[in-house]
Amino acid sequence: MKVINVGLIGFGTVGSGLAEVLLSQKERMEKRSGLTIRLAKVADIAIAELPPQFSDVELTRDAAGMINDPEIDIIVELIGGIEPAKTFVMQAIEAGKHVVSANKALLSQEGKDIFAAAAAKGVEVGFEASVGGGIPVIKGLREGLVANKILSIMGIMNGTANYILTRMTDEGIAFDEVLKDAQEKGYAEADPTYDIEGIDTAHKLVILMTMAYGMNISLDDITIEGITSIEPVDIEFAREFGCRIKLLAISRNHEEHVEARVHPTMVPENHLLASINGAYNAIHFTGDTVGNVLFYGQGAGKMPTGSAVAADVMDIARDIQAGSVGRVPSLSYLPEHIGPLGITPIEELSCPFYFRISAKDVSGVLAEISGILAEHDISIESVLQKGREEQGPVSIVMRTHTAPEAAVSEAIAKIDALDVVEAPTVTIRILEEENDLE
Repeated sequence: MKVINVGLIGFGTVGSGLAEVLLSQKERMEKRSGLTIRLAKVADIAIAELPPQFSDVELTRDAAGMINDPEIDIIVELIGGIEPAKTFVMQAIEAGKHVVSANKALLSQEGKDIFAAAAAKGVEVGFEASVGGGIPVIKGLREGLVANKILSIMGIMNGTANYILTRMTDEGIAFDEVLKDAQEKGYAEADPTYDIEGIDTAHKLVILMTMAYGMNISLDDITIEGITSIEPVDIEFAREFGCRIKLLAISRNHEEHVEARVHPTMVPENHLLASINGAYNAIHFTGDTVGNVLFYGQGAGKMPTGSAVAADVMDIARDIQAGSVGRVPSLSYLPEHIGPLGITPIEELSCPFYFRISAKDVSGVLAEISGILAEHDISIESVLQKGREEQGPVSIVMRTHTAPEAAVSEAIAKIDALDVVEAPTVTIRILEEENDLE
């Protein structure tokens, strides 16, 4: 039986998960492929030894030496970040090694260089685990939906943010308290910025948009808003409107240009994405031939992500055995057909909005605010008002009909400049049911 030797850079959470998957599923993977996938070497500068079950695996601190070992067929990069990860990946490609990575930041920011180098060298790059953890969304998009023009992408792609919003919704706990608890339980990093500010989700959206549309896109092209301004009161008002708040990645295909945005969204309770709770992810595509497709599962974690990395290793191993390396383009489209595509300016989009305005409890406030909205042709669907507590401001909550982003930005700037307004207005977009999956 042919042996495929794997060299692993990084034996952290995901790296150790991959090692355990390859060990525990060895016999099953052999029965499915006729190949032995062998973890031959691990390069890691932070550990002194590997667990006893990996006694036959060589541990080294020399990643470059492992990359240049002629016995290694596939290099798996699981250290995260941009450098030295990019250097190791490019060295592996130059050495003629196939590469697997779960590094969404690297691929979304430096992917153009990496995929071009791999194509020139005739090697494969697997990155299933970079989006959705254990969910086979990359393979589904690249192969299962190959006969579709992708009309839209929408999803919950960050388990930490979804866990926080779920706890806030179900238990009425404040953001800071839930975040601290999530860090203690290991759901959130010590520095959670990428998760709670929407950056991690945006990295994943870059990868999916590149594959879905055959376009060059960077993180700078995406409008990004995080969840740090969401308070329990917003959760409660959302419930009164029949919605739940989720951090969504959204892209819609408008032919010559595409939307690219990540932001908190009020999702109607009858929408499938409203029921995705805890650390789970769900990614929804609309194709012109298949219609609506939803991928759901654990979006992170040692074993689910290790499972996805192992799937990439197996795919590449099968291609090596069959002499069919490059049979499926890494980014779904052939490199020569990946090019520029315009990004829809966020100012040109329209949707219903939720506003929470903190104002002094004086007469005429509501009329003044309503007047500003009317000046900008923003129609109010409903208004809710909570009484003040201990002489504090009142919360004036409005739900609008569909309104243009540009008009909303101008109106909110004028409202926040009023002497009677005591804090920046919280603005949350509302998902329109008629245009999306229910």
